Amino acid sequence: MPTRKEIQWSELKVGALVMIAMAVLIGLIFLMSGSTGGLFAKKLRLRSYFANAAGLKDGAPVTLEGVTIGNVRRIRVVPSRNPTSVEVDMEVGAESLSGLHTDSTAFIAQAGVLGDSYVDIDSSHAKGPPPVNNAELHAAGSPTIQDVIQSSQQSIQQVQVTLLKLDKTLDAVNSGRGAVGRLINDRELANHIGAIAANLETVTQALTEDKGTAGRLINDDSLYTRLDSAVDKLDQIATALNQGQGTVGKLLHDDSLYNNLNDTVKNTNELVSQINSGQGALGKFVKDPAVAAKLDDTVSNLDSILKSIDQGQGTVGQLFKNRELYDNLNKTLTSSHDLLEAIRADPKKYFVIRLKLF
Repeated sequence: MPTRKEIQWSELKVGALVMIAMAVLIGLIFLMSGSTGGLFAKKLRLRSYFANAAGLKDGAPVTLEGVTIGNVRRIRVVPSRNPTSVEVDMEVGAESLSGLHTDSTAFIAQAGVLGDSYVDIDSSHAKGPPPVNNAELHAAGSPTIQDVIQSSQQSIQQVQVTLLKLDKTLDAVNSGRGAVGRLINDRELANHIGAIAANLETVTQALTEDKGTAGRLINDDSLYTRLDSAVDKLDQIATALNQGQGTVGKLLHDDSLYNNLNDTVKNTNELVSQINSGQGALGKFVKDPAVAAKLDDTVSNLDSILKSIDQGQGTVGQLFKNRELYDNLNKTLTSSHDLLEAIRADPKKYFVIRLKLF
């Protein structure tokens, strides 16, 4: 039977073991709560509302720019906040208050493709004051794992469609359809392409050996020399023009041409304005209907006279149409001319002066 001293020693060992276990437990609690400043550190409650929890659970980490500052305390659905009806209640350490602002943004992220969800707070563009206890942070939409999977499925479907089209194209090429198919499967077409390549090689060799016109253009320096000379002459002409030499140079640099042209345009505008206002003979001709009517009558009378002449009416008409009248008139003029010549030759024969004295 154990003595009283042995029993006391056993009780002491048990008590010591319990104390050590409690110390270890307290240490573990402090370590686990180190992200929020410790077990007895001051805490700050924050809220955000999301459209979907995206796999977020109670106790999930809350990070600020990737650094853990707290945990998710509670997740619940608040129907009155529809469509963002998922309320996430967070608890963060007060020492991280300097990095938080009222316009900070909270969003749900995933630790890798298949990792757990957590809340990350972004303050990179926030400039507001620090939030108070139980303040609401604006929630930003973030792609969930379902969105990623759906996007991947769409990409896979597009790849499948592309592979199907590629399979049809390869099938058409293998069966000899289309230009590429014929190029691969048609021996005759391949021979034609080979002949074309050989001809191109011959032409290229001829050009290299300075044969033909094209070969001389490529290998003869005289073309370059002439072109360089032509460029020099063009440069001289441009220099002369810039210096105002010659007629074209004066046209470019002499302002008198512009002034004369401007004066001409002004005078033309004034002349057109006077014509439009009915001033002067030309203005009356354009604007006055009476002048136009008189001109029309004059043209009509002149046309009538010309028609009468053309029909042989009147003396002038007979003169144009009657050959006999023309001949008689010609004879008369000839006789008159002969008579004048005879009078000039011997005026005494035709002019006799007689004087009588009474």
